[in-house]
Amino acid sequence: MKIVFNPKICLLILVAFITNVNAQKQEEITKALPFFENGEAQIVQAFTDVNKWIRHDLWVETEFDTDGDGKLDRMHVAVTRPEQTETEGLKLPIVYVSSPYFAGVARDVKGLFWDIKHEIGEKEKERVHPEVVRTGKRPIISNSHIKKWVPRGYIVVHSSSPGTGLSQGSPTVGGDNESLAPKAVIDWLCGRVKGYKAPDGNELVTAFWSTGKVGMTGTSYNGTIPLAAATTGVEGLEAIIPIAPNTSYYHYYRSNGLVRSPGGYLGEDVDVLYDFIHSGDEAKRPYNNATVRDKEMKQGMDRATGDYNDFWAGRDYLNDMKPMKAALLMSHGFNDWNVMPEHSYRIYKRAKEMGLPTQIYYHQNGHGGPPPIKMMNRWFTRYLHGVENGVEKDARSWIVRENDLQNNPTPYAEYPNPEASPVTLYLNSGTPKNGSLSTIKPKKKKTETLVDDYSFSGADLAKSETSSHRLLYISPELTKDIHISGEATITIKLASSKPAANLSVWLVSLPWNEDSKAKITENIITRGWADPQNHSSLTSSQPLIPGEFYEMSFNLMPDDQIIPKGQQIGLMIFSSDKEFTVWPKPGTELTVDLKGTKLTLPIVGGKTAFEKAIK
Repeated sequence: MKIVFNPKICLLILVAFITNVNAQKQEEITKALPFFENGEAQIVQAFTDVNKWIRHDLWVETEFDTDGDGKLDRMHVAVTRPEQTETEGLKLPIVYVSSPYFAGVARDVKGLFWDIKHEIGEKEKERVHPEVVRTGKRPIISNSHIKKWVPRGYIVVHSSSPGTGLSQGSPTVGGDNESLAPKAVIDWLCGRVKGYKAPDGNELVTAFWSTGKVGMTGTSYNGTIPLAAATTGVEGLEAIIPIAPNTSYYHYYRSNGLVRSPGGYLGEDVDVLYDFIHSGDEAKRPYNNATVRDKEMKQGMDRATGDYNDFWAGRDYLNDMKPMKAALLMSHGFNDWNVMPEHSYRIYKRAKEMGLPTQIYYHQNGHGGPPPIKMMNRWFTRYLHGVENGVEKDARSWIVRENDLQNNPTPYAEYPNPEASPVTLYLNSGTPKNGSLSTIKPKKKKTETLVDDYSFSGADLAKSETSSHRLLYISPELTKDIHISGEATITIKLASSKPAANLSVWLVSLPWNEDSKAKITENIITRGWADPQNHSSLTSSQPLIPGEFYEMSFNLMPDDQIIPKGQQIGLMIFSSDKEFTVWPKPGTELTVDLKGTKLTLPIVGGKTAFEKAIK
């Protein structure tokens, strides 16, 4: 066959080819992609049109069956992603949030809590178990975080935790399934497990738009779940930003052996929280209640002694951290008396010891409070997008100072402040007024006695010039600011007139500011509670022999606070704390041996700084 060469046809073919190539290049140029400036993901205009976001839901199969139906539980998952993940084949990393609260909680709380008015260790009357009415419609589980992260080039994924909303299974409030549930979702996002269009169907859904890089965040219980997922060591979970997370349900509901409620929720316990969040399938609730609440929890929670046992150890994420690989940016408030600041510090400290990338952000307010968006953005940019922005070289610790805004933290090399060292203060008598705090240990034995009465609040006791219901020991007036950073420790030697007693300790800044507009950083520096029956062991308590002295040591809540000159630091020892402990009948006497008692404060500059400040 003879081939005829036609220059015009060849030219047309060449032009068409060049045009097609240019068109393809132009299409690539105009495709929406994440972009970064100063180490942070920037808002991409093409990702901002809410009406073009793709929203859909599905169910991810787990490896457990906790509702007793003989089938593996499936978790309800919702996805919000830019349209370009569908139209342009764009793959993006994921910001994932999971919660037991998304579908609503118990509203009829009458009788929900335990009655705290009883003798310590006494059998309590049964409480009411309310039902939760599920709220919300498919496919949206939650709208949280989407406006923050989708425009910056992330896909946002939400899931309801086991036994809540349309997720199958049972809530366990810290049980293994609450770690394995988010693990399953992450496994699905990485293509390792199956997702389905229906809770009981077989039609598959794949995360074809996922890069396999996942970050998690959330506040309170929603901040606990990222840590729970990270302790499984699941591949693909690159970074977590827990905000005020509950890292141990023992530390949430107990303090050094003492039954102690979280601030604002007198009488709450782990079984109360179970009832509060149980918004899942009504038909599965009787089985869940019988196996989890009325058996496992009832047998394990032990409100009689408050001891640490296997039940509580299984709900303490510090015990599960060995497999953890995710980079950790922790956030908390020093004046969070709900989920107290020890929760974040204990996990941060262990993660640091493990060599994981870590940062911690503390502010001076109460419950909640995320790090500034700049910090979160840099964290996710580095570990989800893989941009080398040097975040691992940033300061380890970021503390919001007392008069600063939360988005303006001060960087420090570490928390606690490396320049802080322990300063031991001793108690000198002063009853019925106030005793003193000094760096000089008393030579003679001296005892002072207080009488328990829960009707007096801690604030009232701290403000009183005299009181038989507390012991108060005060430093000289400060002539210079004192910077406390870390955990204060008290060693106390005491005797009780009864076999059981509450023990409460407050560190306060005096004079007390009674102005209703007083800042949250004024008055209370930090607090702690303990059960003297656990003086020798956290796992085994023994009734006290009335009149016999026992010694015990425990930490107060971690803090980083500057006490201004003109104030005095006060150590207040009392028994029942009206806001946190059970309320036994007034009259129990606690006698403190002052020579055998001491307070250790972590002070920046150490003993030298303290002594200069009290001259």
